[in-house]
This record gives sequence, structure tokens and C-alpha cells, in this order.
Amino acid sequence: MEDLQQQILNFVEENGKLNSLEFANCLQIDHQKVVGTIKSIQAFDGVINCELISSKRWELTKEGVEVAENGSHEALVFNAIPGDGMSQADLMKKVPNAKIGFSKAMSAGWIAIDKKAAGGPKVTRKVETIEDTVKECLTKLKNLQLDGFTDNQKAEYKKRKLITEVTVNTFEVSKGPNFSTSLSKQETDLTPEMLASGSWKSKSFKPYNFDALGIAPPSGHLHPLLKVRTQFRQIFLEMGFTEMPTNNFIESSFWNFDALFQPQQHPARDAHDTFFISEPRDAHEFPMDYLEKVRKVHAEGGYGSQGYKYDWKIEEAKKNLLRTHTTAVSARMLYKLAQQETFTPKKYFSIDRVFRNETLDATHLAEFHQIEGLVADYNLTLGDLMGIIHEFFKKLGITRLRFKPAYNPYTEPSMEIFSYHNGLKKWVEIGNSGVFRPEMLLPMGLPKDVSVIAWGLSLERPTMIKYGIDNIRDLIGPRVNLTMVQENPICRLDK
Repeated sequence: MEDLQQQILNFVEENGKLNSLEFANCLQIDHQKVVGTIKSIQAFDGVINCELISSKRWELTKEGVEVAENGSHEALVFNAIPGDGMSQADLMKKVPNAKIGFSKAMSAGWIAIDKKAAGGPKVTRKVETIEDTVKECLTKLKNLQLDGFTDNQKAEYKKRKLITEVTVNTFEVSKGPNFSTSLSKQETDLTPEMLASGSWKSKSFKPYNFDALGIAPPSGHLHPLLKVRTQFRQIFLEMGFTEMPTNNFIESSFWNFDALFQPQQHPARDAHDTFFISEPRDAHEFPMDYLEKVRKVHAEGGYGSQGYKYDWKIEEAKKNLLRTHTTAVSARMLYKLAQQETFTPKKYFSIDRVFRNETLDATHLAEFHQIEGLVADYNLTLGDLMGIIHEFFKKLGITRLRFKPAYNPYTEPSMEIFSYHNGLKKWVEIGNSGVFRPEMLLPMGLPKDVSVIAWGLSLERPTMIKYGIDNIRDLIGPRVNLTMVQENPICRLDK
């Protein structure tokens, strides 16, 4: 190492500059060894200046080296055919990579095939001699000669995986302000031994940098979803909402569907849309008086509604599933609220995972987070709902919202919420909302003049909008780039 250091310094002294790759080729040594030595010289402050130069060049692949040495696949096929020809089957067995070689030789017009020959297809030569331009070009490239090597040839050989484009990093070294051909390492510590022997007098010490920040201590990093989840939670709390318990991923069909006035024949209750649990398959504990009211409003109607007029089955309501929305939690909380002797207005929210049997794409996953918010009070309207959603997203910094009429079994009227995604350059659905139907609320025992406005939002899609991510699989799941998690700034609230 020291000998190579001296050679590099002497070369810079004589020539003023040194190119690491050219120097390595001149000495016929590994380029990385020269690079390592240059970096070791950089440890001596101000001795050399070093500039990184990146360039691209073509190199032969392993298959390309074989072609340069032995000839192209098509030439090998041509040369393997005797003057009177041979069967295609024997040719394919005889020559390596015969399939591509046969195809290329046919395209070049070097060979012909007689499919009607006795004994099977027979291959014969169409020309007497050939010029193996592939081998010639690759041999030139191997010797770093690019004369006559056209762009079309480069594209073709790259497609055939005979060559590959690589990035070469070289260093250009020049004299620094403290350049010297003799290196003396500066000391960084004043030791007791130096003081005792007096050797510190002849030592050169590296100056202290009192402005250095030091090495950043190792620490964890918050995922963008956790950051935005914390912001959503803080916004809800600032607006006076109370968090609902969401610690039950497994829910019964009764609370997930029936209590929400969703009919038992609804497509969402099919296995194609919902993950049902095989063990335990059924739930058993229900408030039976409330269950009977739910059955009646489904099967016979009531509270001003004609219902769905079908044979409601408790066996269907008992089925356990992975909850498809946190609205099941809202139904439980509203039922609990209705059991109070005197109704008091409430504002609830929850943020947790839900599960749906979705087809995966850029904006859908089978497991995702839902943000649920609801307000129960006297005489609420759709205007109250739109206003609170606008205020909610305004606190998050998302102001471009649109509402579109929609249908939900348990809300009327209902609206889908859209926000403009700058990354995707289009409007993206980020939530659903509406006013809960009387068929859902009145069986619980809530007063007739109490309305409940509610909305369910995705956590992933607003996060994608805030962080400029255009594929949900880059945000959550096995494809997440951890560097993105580490380097993304804190997503600050726009007040």
C-alpha cells in the first residue's frame, strides 16, 4: 500500500494530474486497489484534491465473451451444417444455443429448411461463406475498440444480452494545498506517553473542529402512515371527538352488516368480498331484544320503512368475519349510547385496520386502515356533514374536495368524498359519508329527532397525497422502501 501511495504521489508530482483508471491500466493492477489507495491519501488533510468522474461504457456479458472467442450462435449453426445438409433435430442437439442461432441464421438468409424432406425437416446452406459481424464487433469491444460499432448493433446485442452498459467511476487526482510526496500522519490525540517522553514536540497534530456536529445517534424512524395517523387523531381530539375502542378485528355478521340495515343477500356479504372465519365460525352472545327488532325491520319493516321483505336468518347473522369496516364499532357505540336513560350528544372517532377481499392494484389492498367519525345530535343535516368534513381536511392541509352522490344500505343521503391527487394527476376517492338511516338508529332505541352523521376515510390515500406516493404497495407491504421511511420529512399540519 505504501509503495503504491508513493507511486501515485510521484506521478502527480511529475504530471500534475492522475486518472485512476488510466493509472491502473498502465500498472496492470485492479482499479479498485488504486481507488482504495487514493482514499487513504485523502486521509492526510489537503495533500491531494480528488474529483469523481462518472462515465458509461459497454462491456461484454459472460455470453458475449463466449461469442467473441468462439463465434456467434448463428455462425456456429451455419458451420455445423455439412455440404449436403442435415436434419433439423440433429442440428438442434449438436450446437449450443441452436434455437436462437437457427433463427438468426434464417433471418440472415444463410440457411434454408425443407420441411417436406424424408425423415423430417432438413436444413441446408444457402450461401457458400458468411461474415460473422457479431463476433468481429464483440472482439473489438473486448479490446476497447468501438470503431464501426453502430447504435443499432448496440441495441441488438443488448437485447440479445451479449453486452451490457455499466457505469464506471474514476477519480481525477491533482495537487492539494498541502501537497507533498512524503506523508506524515497527523496525530488526533495527545497521550500521556507523548507528554512523558516529550515526543509531542515533534508530532504534527490535526486541528480540532469545534463546529463538528458529531455522529447522529442511531434512532428509529416513523412510517408515514403512523405520522398521518397521529395527525388525524390529533385533529379529532382538537375538534372534541372521543376515541372508540377498536381492539376486535373479528366481528360477527350481525354487528358488521345486520345492525347497519345491510340485507343478508347483499353482495358485500359474499366470500369474494369478505374474509369469513372458519374457527370459531359463529358468534353466540347478542342483545336478544335488539336482535329481534333488527330482524323485524329487515323482514317486515317498521319505523316508516317497508324493510327488505325476506326471511331473515340468525344463522347468517352469527357468522364471524374479519371486519370490513369500523362502522361495526360505531354500531356498537350507538347501541350503547341508546341504552342511557337520557340521551346526550356525542362525537366519536376511530382509526384502525379493516379487511376486504380486494383485487390488489395501485390504490387497493386487502388490508388497510379506516378512519371513522360520527356525530350524534338533534336535527343534524347533510350540510352539517359537508361542513365538518371540509373543516377536518382543512386542518390536514387538503382543501380540494368534491362530493358525489352514492348509495349505502345504512345511510341516506350518502356521499363519496374525492380529493385531487397531484401525483396521479386525477381525483381519487378517499372516503364515504352519509346520514344514518332511521331503520338503523330507531331499533337501537335512539330518540326520533336524533340524527347521526358519519364518514369513513382511508388512511392510506390521504398519506399518498401528502407524500406524493402513486402506488399504495410502495407505502405498506413487502415492497416498502425503508430509505423512504428514513428520509421523508415530518408531514407537518398546515394551520
